[in-house]
Amino acid sequence: MKPRDALFVTFGTLFAIATISLGFWQLSRLKERRTFNKELIARAETAPVPLDKVPADSGERHFRRVKLEGTYDFENEIIVTNRTRNGSPGVNILTPLRVAGSEQAILVNRGWIYAPDAMTVDLSKWHETAALRGDGYVENFQTRPGMVKSATRPRAFRWMDQPAISQVFPYPIAPYYVVLIDNGKKAANVPPRLSVPPLDEGPHKSYALQWFSFATISIIGMFLFVRRK
Repeated sequence: MKPRDALFVTFGTLFAIATISLGFWQLSRLKERRTFNKELIARAETAPVPLDKVPADSGERHFRRVKLEGTYDFENEIIVTNRTRNGSPGVNILTPLRVAGSEQAILVNRGWIYAPDAMTVDLSKWHETAALRGDGYVENFQTRPGMVKSATRPRAFRWMDQPAISQVFPYPIAPYYVVLIDNGKKAANVPPRLSVPPLDEGPHKSYALQWFSFATISIIGMFLFVRRK
């Protein structure tokens, strides 16, 4: 075999080894993601803990079930716009919960309501009983580039960004918010509660298939090249 041909085969072999290794690495990442998702779901299904037992670490508290007891402050509630439910446009209502003995309020996602333009709603129709005793699961705030606050509605936000949202409250808010879980009670002024969102596995499987495909193409190409030679 000529030196140039040997170099081509060597490069092809190294490329195949590298892409196979990357494929298995993506499969290991997929396994880690599935394990992590199972842990999150397990948290959401365990018995709720008091708010003072919520971990300080954002990763540890995510999806943690918590007990809620306090009084809603409907005057200072906010909405998150452009939320969909079964294909319909709407908003999520987040109402601060004042807890006895604490200056800090907990934002509670009380659920989703329909809005034709995904932002205009009459919140007064959705003032349920002010005293709350229930439970939910912890969600972390999000940080992303872009304009989080609506330009026309001072208490409407596009996503849950803590620095932006905290500015509209006359008191401090917790570094997380809680999504209220449906307790089975239905009333005309109670918005449909949100369920635990499905957890995706990310792109790791498709990336693994791509790397294995590259390796297969490289191996077949080398086989045909050597056979022709």
